[in-house]
Amino acid sequence: MTRTIFTRIIDGEIPGDFVYQDDDLVAIRDIQPAAPVHILVIPRKPLPSLQELDAEDLELAGRLLLAVKRIAAAEGLGNGYRVVINTGEDGGQTVPHLHLHILGGQKLTERMV
Repeated sequence: MTRTIFTRIIDGEIPGDFVYQDDDLVAIRDIQPAAPVHILVIPRKPLPSLQELDAEDLELAGRLLLAVKRIAAAEGLGNGYRVVINTGEDGGQTVPHLHLHILGGQKLTERMV
């Protein structure tokens, strides 16, 4: 897989505004936020998209979702938030490295993605 901007942030080559890190994933604030809180949760494993997840990634997928819950709570999103996973070009994915968007901090509309 080609080194993406996310790989470079994870490796410390490019600065990122980290809100969470562990052995499996990182979470950073999006530099072009679509909501008052817009955080990207990114696995350290360089999976191009959700399409490439397989049975060996079952534990990682669970860790990603549990991290979303923990980060949302830490960000004060108790009234709700949205989780978005863009997959592939037609799905709006612009960086070929799996990542989950946490959007919140205001009432979200259907059109806001």
